Amino acid sequence: MPPTTRTRRGALLVAAAAASVLLTSACSGAAAPSTKDAAAAPGKDDKLTITVYSKFTDREYGVVTAGLNKLKAKFPNIEIKHEGNQDDDKLTQSIRGGNPPDVAISFYTDNLGAWCSTGSFQDLKPYIERDKIDLTQIPDAVRNYTEYQGKRCAMPMLADVYGLYYNKDMFAAKGISSPPKTTSELFEATKKLTEFNPDGSIKVAGFLPSMPFYANQAQYWAPNFGAPFLGPDGKSDLATNPGWKAMFEFQKQLIDFYGGHDKVEQFKAGLGDEYSADHGFHKKKLAMIYDGEFRTAFLKDQAPDVNYGTAPAPVLDSMADHYGGGFTTGTIIAIPKGAKNPGAAWELVKQVTLDTDTLVDMANGLKNVPSTKASLTSPKLDLQPQFKTFLDIYDSGKLVANQTTPIGDAHLKAVNDFAEKWQAGSVPDLTAGLQKVDAQIDDELKQKGAGG
Repeated sequence: MPPTTRTRRGALLVAAAAASVLLTSACSGAAAPSTKDAAAAPGKDDKLTITVYSKFTDREYGVVTAGLNKLKAKFPNIEIKHEGNQDDDKLTQSIRGGNPPDVAISFYTDNLGAWCSTGSFQDLKPYIERDKIDLTQIPDAVRNYTEYQGKRCAMPMLADVYGLYYNKDMFAAKGISSPPKTTSELFEATKKLTEFNPDGSIKVAGFLPSMPFYANQAQYWAPNFGAPFLGPDGKSDLATNPGWKAMFEFQKQLIDFYGGHDKVEQFKAGLGDEYSADHGFHKKKLAMIYDGEFRTAFLKDQAPDVNYGTAPAPVLDSMADHYGGGFTTGTIIAIPKGAKNPGAAWELVKQVTLDTDTLVDMANGLKNVPSTKASLTSPKLDLQPQFKTFLDIYDSGKLVANQTTPIGDAHLKAVNDFAEKWQAGSVPDLTAGLQKVDAQIDDELKQKGAGG
């Protein structure tokens, strides 16, 4: 997935707007679909064109187009019209306007609850049952982020997995022999790796706690602390879950170590943008960062002199048995409501989500994780050591994905907004502050959670 996409992830804005629009659609009360509802695949003499919307552009657009066109080996009579630079808002409007593409690709899982609950994405169960698709070839967490309340209305195409990047030379210089596995070890390593200027300002930060900043997003940190956004009752579960308190207390511990919020902000202001060559880790201003597997490609292109390693993200000390896992999200692909060629669309969805060679070629080209277990072990997969870490995390059985909701990413934005206030010292009572965020999220869930 391209850098412009991940910048949007940091902003956490578009998906909530799209979900709000989608939720104005009427929900269907139709009976559960069966295999007879699956549209037939095109015949060998049927000439047709499948339109695909995605947000891919430039080089990555070419990689994905090549993957889509692999369908022609089986269906040479099908032409594929791949329209790139189509974001979730454009997709939403096309569905509402009655002129959707045959296949929709989204970089985000944020809108899935809205798309599923409104019927904007078709239920794929009839196709999966008819074609006897074995979904166990996809890890549980990935299956979870492509369905909503048991309804599978999307398939995973490629995945992002998050872990720890660390500068090996800095570690060696400070006598640190291995990456930290727990938050206590992370804090101790941070203290050793950090360097201050004579005036007390930060010269090199061991690990920066600012949130949201770079890949320091609440949803990426939360699995390391056992902190789910929603409880078993479907309501926001921040104030009563000890994981959230542990996470924010750890963040404050780091802020205090650096001498307070102002010093951290001063240092952060001197770091380059997330997807520029001046990224803080590229410039050796940060000794450790959290990030996705795609950072390996940026480092190869923009900072080949950085001697770095990768590892699973450290976990809360009391969660040592969870080490080795991590947060995952990824690209999803679906058949929109009103698609003109649903049978052919399903054949394309199968091709790019379940065919090993197609997945591996796209994974190698995009530097993302292929989403089936078979593709992880393909001899054609490009396995540089730092990238393999993320394949191991993906196959660990300890993956955690965002919980799908009908409010898009509104709950993620609310927690990240709170994190900014907390780290600035403007929240005097952590529990009371989290209770307010719970109330805010629950209010949105109450308004939109029914889905129609």
